[in-house]
Amino acid sequence: MEQNLNPSHPSAAPQRVGCPRIPSATYRLQFHSGFTFRNAVGILDYLNELGISDIYASPYFQAGIESTHGYDVADHNALNPAVGNKLEYQQFVTELRRHSMGQLLDFVPNHMGISESLNQWWMDVLENGPASVYADYFDIDWHPRKEVLADKVLLPILGERYGRILENSELILEREGGLFFVRYSSAKLPINPRTFPIILRRSLHHLQSNDLNQMLEIIEQLTLPSTEEIARAKLSLANFIAQNPAVRRAIDLAVLEFQGTVGVPESFDALHELLECQSYRLAYWRVAAEEINYRRFFDINHLAAIRVEIPEVFEAAHHLVFQLLADGSVSGLRIDHIDGLWNPKEYLVRLQENYAALAHTAQNPQALYLIVEKILEIAYEQLPADWPISGTTGYEFANQITHLLIDAASVQSFTEIYQDIVGVTDTFSNLVYEKKCWVMETSFESEIVALARQLDGLSEFYRTYRDCTRNVLMNAIRQVIACFPVYRTYATEHRPPCESEKHIILRAISLARRKNPAIDKTVFDFLRDVLLMGFPENCALEQRKAHVRFVMRFQQCTGPVAAKGLEDTVFYLYNRLIALNEVGGNPGNFGLSTSEFHQLNLERTVRTPHTLLGTSTHDTKRSEDVRLRIAALSEMPLQWRKAIRRWMRMNRKFRTMIDGEPAPSPNEEYFLYQTLVGCWPFELTPKNRDDFTTRIQQYLIKALKEGKVNSSWTEPNEEWEQAVTQFIAKILDPKTGAPFQKTLMPLAEEVAHLGAWNSLTETVLKCTLPGVPDFYQGTEIWDFSLVDPDNRRPVDYSLRKRLLKSIASASPEELIFDWKSGRIKLFVIQRLLQFRRAHEEFFRMADYLPVFLQGPKTDHLITFLRMYQDTALLVVVPRLTSRLGPVPIDQVWNETKLYLESLPGTWTDIFTDKIHAFSQREALISNILSSFPFAVLSREKKEPRPGETNGFS
Repeated sequence: MEQNLNPSHPSAAPQRVGCPRIPSATYRLQFHSGFTFRNAVGILDYLNELGISDIYASPYFQAGIESTHGYDVADHNALNPAVGNKLEYQQFVTELRRHSMGQLLDFVPNHMGISESLNQWWMDVLENGPASVYADYFDIDWHPRKEVLADKVLLPILGERYGRILENSELILEREGGLFFVRYSSAKLPINPRTFPIILRRSLHHLQSNDLNQMLEIIEQLTLPSTEEIARAKLSLANFIAQNPAVRRAIDLAVLEFQGTVGVPESFDALHELLECQSYRLAYWRVAAEEINYRRFFDINHLAAIRVEIPEVFEAAHHLVFQLLADGSVSGLRIDHIDGLWNPKEYLVRLQENYAALAHTAQNPQALYLIVEKILEIAYEQLPADWPISGTTGYEFANQITHLLIDAASVQSFTEIYQDIVGVTDTFSNLVYEKKCWVMETSFESEIVALARQLDGLSEFYRTYRDCTRNVLMNAIRQVIACFPVYRTYATEHRPPCESEKHIILRAISLARRKNPAIDKTVFDFLRDVLLMGFPENCALEQRKAHVRFVMRFQQCTGPVAAKGLEDTVFYLYNRLIALNEVGGNPGNFGLSTSEFHQLNLERTVRTPHTLLGTSTHDTKRSEDVRLRIAALSEMPLQWRKAIRRWMRMNRKFRTMIDGEPAPSPNEEYFLYQTLVGCWPFELTPKNRDDFTTRIQQYLIKALKEGKVNSSWTEPNEEWEQAVTQFIAKILDPKTGAPFQKTLMPLAEEVAHLGAWNSLTETVLKCTLPGVPDFYQGTEIWDFSLVDPDNRRPVDYSLRKRLLKSIASASPEELIFDWKSGRIKLFVIQRLLQFRRAHEEFFRMADYLPVFLQGPKTDHLITFLRMYQDTALLVVVPRLTSRLGPVPIDQVWNETKLYLESLPGTWTDIFTDKIHAFSQREALISNILSSFPFAVLSREKKEPRPGETNGFS
């Protein structure tokens, strides 16, 4: 349903369409029934005072009734009533404009939620099958390998095998007006009108002659081939039923005849025969991995992929969002799961072109501020340079910062600790390979089979390769995907793989071949040639198209396998230091040098200077503050080794032996202790202890299921989960866990202190480096949330408002003393964001220059200069602070100095308001960080006197 949402307010003129609005700082809000448009209006004053320029909104179009995230969109062209109505949305937009704030909206083009009848497109497909006007909107294989699924959609929604569900009377035929449905639990499945006669004929013996004749006419009309005739017949039936109680009773009696009797299997034959005539096939949910014939979001059955590459689908799905862009309600878009699309670049270009047409700025290929959710391999992968976007959501930045704040010198110690405690000897890369193979066998078998069928067809074009059997080809596809080092490549019919993509493909082929010497080399050669799109001479058009279809379908498959095998499995298994187990991360690496970090920033300045710099998101495995506490453990390997050994001995008595194995396992217990250190409360009181214990228990159970070793989502091991839950309850109990907690708390206190400096360093960098700082809701003070749904708990904005008011008169020294309150983080954010907002052009355009350091503490500093025209910004922050004393200020910096050609002149510290008058090109860090551990010095040009320079080189 389309909605006109044009807000009208005399003082709320929209942003001029066509001029891309580059945010100064974004703040992510998670909209759902518990946080609505009205709630958002109530915090805009606070966010404006904090310095936020743009709201970054989660999807708020019509989604599942109980959705807490909005990614199960059922209608792209209607607001989610759980979030607010049209008037409330207009009020929200009007308030944004009153504060001169923009809105970056999270948009979902890859898939739709199909678990409820809200999705009218999907309901029409279920009702009419391939004849539906929406049949091509969804990515459905109407002719899969299983013949009984021809022209049907497999619906793997049953909690048990079909026969049991049917004969247990859990499938109920119902009538609504002139339509019929089968209800299963909360699912409502339409009956194809062409099969209505199966039901209606059973009503005939209940009807009088006049009604009988009219019913026969309707039945006859329902058998006609014309869709227009069918539509008229449906309307006639609806009117006939509505106007005639006797007819209504007769049909309802007929419907009852389809309701079998439990214990009498043959009584369900009629309903079974009716269901067999539908355009869907009901199935046990476990068959999805092998037989599902519609593309999903990852392996989630209730999220069906749509084909936005088709122009009419694109137009139908984007009507409302373009309306919101046109009237200025929305000023930018964040595109969810870009890697799921058939042709990401084409989609992004189409977005920009459509927006440019609205704005009459066709000459600007990037008229719209556009960012994408894209996971880049931290080691070497670059965002495609030809995408018309400003950047990504910032996963790569979060991982870069974490590695920067890890002591790389501890890699061997932490590897040995992990091997000693857990007994792990396998490498991270081998584990990733193993689990990617596993998820392909258990979750993506149907996708791999479909690829093998396509490749088998291609082999018939070649004398050299036609003897490659389908099973061998399928195995080769599995192995190459398991060895793929990135999420996907982006070749299309008109763009073969670029050089970097060729390297990726060849690397995957080479590794797969090494790991599988028994597979005929010829098979890998064939797959290599196809993926590199090396078309033979005189390649026929149809043959070429078949090649392209395979390559592009292959590209859509590698990402979900990587996500499920790596992020949702290995990140809960490879626990050497779980601060590194983050979306887009590579826990096989350990640390990042300052020179490498500077190089990454220089590249970002050139490539994507307006990308988001995210550190916590709704998808991160743990909040930034938890992550950077755990990172601080890298600075104390000896202390950590001693503590772990002691805790595992101390808590041995609380484990449960199950089939000869301890629950929790050593790996799970090691994961738990890192988690506890990462999110241990500043004060554990009787008031918050139960809540904390419950959160940890729920988190560990989710981790168990994701790790898929001792339990899983598909095969939950309740006995093991209960044992782990009891273990956590015992060690966190004030009595039974007292000895453990007594030894944990001193270490947790020290880690919390180091983690605070880490988090503040990250915050300063996020607000000053090239890019746009992004803040996840609530993280403006300390936030120790874990993975969702923990990170979607309500945010206490009343507390944050009080703290923001209190810092107006607080001195830096007071904030350091009171660091546990979180006011110091709020202070750092507000000072920097307000400065950013006052210097928007500077931060959009400024160059980046690493600053030279000399002295004994250079490894503990990150320093750089931002410069543009008359303004310069010098940033100095600490890292690896465990060896710098309780507060890294003043003389702890000894004789460490920075050197800068343009240093002479007068600079103002944004945090302390202290004036620094430098007369030389060098300065002592102890002077710059004399009273606050972080410095951001600004200088704006003044007119020089005769014979005087302005200090800029």
